[in-house]
Amino acid sequence: MTTIALVDDDRNILTSVAMALEAEGFEVRTYSDGAAALTALSQTPPDLAVLDIKMPRMDGMELLRRIRQKSDMPVIFLTSKDEEIDEVLGLRMGADDYIRKPFSQRLLIERVRAVLRRRDVDDTSVERAEKDKPIKRGSLVMDPLRHSCSWNGQDVTLTVTEFLILQALASRPGFVKSRDHLMDAAYDDQIYVDDRTIDSHIKRIRKKFRGVDGEFDAIETLYGVGYRYKEDA
Repeated sequence: MTTIALVDDDRNILTSVAMALEAEGFEVRTYSDGAAALTALSQTPPDLAVLDIKMPRMDGMELLRRIRQKSDMPVIFLTSKDEEIDEVLGLRMGADDYIRKPFSQRLLIERVRAVLRRRDVDDTSVERAEKDKPIKRGSLVMDPLRHSCSWNGQDVTLTVTEFLILQALASRPGFVKSRDHLMDAAYDDQIYVDDRTIDSHIKRIRKKFRGVDGEFDAIETLYGVGYRYKEDA
């Protein structure tokens, strides 16, 4: 059974959303603050975590930062409608998606399923088999089946969404990928994201690689067009 961790200081949201997810066949663990959730999520990681941003003791941003130090588990943020800056920052920190409050439970369930589908591997699909082949591009090595990525032999931890975006770029070096193409590669076709979301993910990917190589410049920006992976990288 797929396990979802739900972290929110609003008891009504915890109860109602947990019931909705459980009705869809998910196992749900609930936590009312980030500090309590961190210990539990570290000891027994769920398949996906849904985090509220505004919480006492430890907010969702800090919780995500600590999670990303050790795990690439998918994370969906819950944000208030006036927290646009937090949404952008959350994506840059490694969140896979976000939903604004107030939200419908059906929307949340569909977003959860979409993120989980991006993570799952279908071994019977010929197209998936092609996508699952390891990629070696100069200093870059990606193994989709193991969800591992390295640069010059040093591990680089990517979220599911970041991995799919980089995979789409590195699979055809020299070819320009528009933001729409990258959206299609990383997001379910029922999920709408804007250009800013893709840009935020690209910035986060670059930052992670520059953490192991300050000269990393393999991803090029073509303003007004999209991104491409350099052929000679």
